[in-house]
Amino acid sequence: MTGHEFLPGFRYLPGHFSRFEQEALVAEIRAVAAAAPLYVPVMPKAGQPMSVRMTNCGSLGWVTDRDGGYRYQDRHPVSGEPWPPIPAALLRLWEVVSLYPKPPQACLVNFYDSAARMGLHQDRDERDLEAPVVSVSLGDQCLFRIGGTSRRDPTRSLRLSSGDVVVLGGESRLSFHGVDRVYPGTSTLLKDGGRLNLTLRRVDP
Repeated sequence: MTGHEFLPGFRYLPGHFSRFEQEALVAEIRAVAAAAPLYVPVMPKAGQPMSVRMTNCGSLGWVTDRDGGYRYQDRHPVSGEPWPPIPAALLRLWEVVSLYPKPPQACLVNFYDSAARMGLHQDRDERDLEAPVVSVSLGDQCLFRIGGTSRRDPTRSLRLSSGDVVVLGGESRLSFHGVDRVYPGTSTLLKDGGRLNLTLRRVDP
């Protein structure tokens, strides 16, 4: 699936990272999680826990809780410590695929176990909506679903594998998208299975 087959600006780059590069990335993300531990975010108002565990790296991190809602902040919401820096390999990825002159400020790290999902949503908590969202899949395959800029638009599904990269830019920047399921046992990258999703974002213009 390329941009012209769906929305302009959407790009799917299968197998962008080699197995060796994936293993190196996982080691760096483990170091990120050691400094900024994974935690379970909760939805605004209702306080319902999300099915993923998450953390961040970069100068800013995306967080959500019952009282403050969706937002970016410069510290881990549990430890109060600054987020660790974004790994160099991810900064190089942004330089290659983003087609954007400013660097990312945040990298969301979401861990999906076999039961985790992510409902259809837009990434619109950033003040800079000209910059793309760059997403990296590591570990077990998932069924990724993407639609248009209205929740009522038809959707298409794409099975993402470890090492794949997806770019939401241009008209696709505000597309509704989500993860319908994870396919356990489809990758040996993560020792205990599951899927890591790394999402690079620029927050400020």
